[in-house]
Amino acid sequence: MSRPIFNSVFANHISTFLDFREKGGVKYMYPDFFHLKQLDAFFLQEEITDISFSKDQAIKWKQRSEDESVNAQYDRINSTKRFFEYLFIQGFPVVQLKDIKHPKSKFAPHIYTDEEIDKYFRALDTYESGKDRKHKIQLPVLFRIMLCCGTRITETIKIIKKDVDLELGILRLSETKNAKQRYVVMSDSLLSLMQSFADKTFYALSDNDYIFTSVRQRYLSASAVSGIHHKILQHAGIPNRGSGRYGKRVHDWRHTFAVRAFKQMIDSGADMYVALPILSVYLGHNNIYSTERYLRLTTSMYPYLKEKFEKNLDEIFER
Repeated sequence: MSRPIFNSVFANHISTFLDFREKGGVKYMYPDFFHLKQLDAFFLQEEITDISFSKDQAIKWKQRSEDESVNAQYDRINSTKRFFEYLFIQGFPVVQLKDIKHPKSKFAPHIYTDEEIDKYFRALDTYESGKDRKHKIQLPVLFRIMLCCGTRITETIKIIKKDVDLELGILRLSETKNAKQRYVVMSDSLLSLMQSFADKTFYALSDNDYIFTSVRQRYLSASAVSGIHHKILQHAGIPNRGSGRYGKRVHDWRHTFAVRAFKQMIDSGADMYVALPILSVYLGHNNIYSTERYLRLTTSMYPYLKEKFEKNLDEIFER
């Protein structure tokens, strides 16, 4: 999307900051522009006329407004702090914003059991859609990528033809949450399914075309996939209840992958201090702290792992 217009005395510096970050490989999306636009409006509201940012102004910017959720406050502050770091490096007298802790969520993702996985994919493989005949061959591939590779739905639907390496059995994820390109490996069974899918569809695609498409869009939307997911759950006879307001979500396939992958590494004899960074990088996390939730979820599900590693987790994450 195009950049918004900034109007404060910081306008040119915001633009050069965005140029600097994008040259470094960071892809800015609507939420980032929205938060910078909020900051620009704050500068105008405070009537700041020179390139400086005081401690009092920083405290005021960090405060949560009456109509702002805790999550929104967290996103706003942590999205804009890099701009102040950039100004500081440039030599301007600006106070640095300290991180604010992400609010704790009581939400517990659903981890699919072996029985549920079997029932789900049996139902998926026989799913008939009157709207799009291509669903018959593309949906089994799409959902298995999320389960077998732990990809986010937004990453999966943005896979293009040249991202698929059938010789090496590797998928490249270019459009990711943290703007970090990464690679995931397909299992033999998934690779075989992908090869069959490619034989039937890739001949009609250019290298930059999305491989998962709808009849109306360039790529299959996340909302469309979510709708199909709930139909499959119903078709498979899996109760669509969960701790969240939307029941069992598409994203729960990623949670399921993470839990199963960590358990498999530990059961195979891998040291936890080795397994943790490997899983963190594979999932595309910025740091190991983003992976903590998956590890604690795994140990809570398997008592023998909890007894063995809970103390180690507390030491790593300093709890």
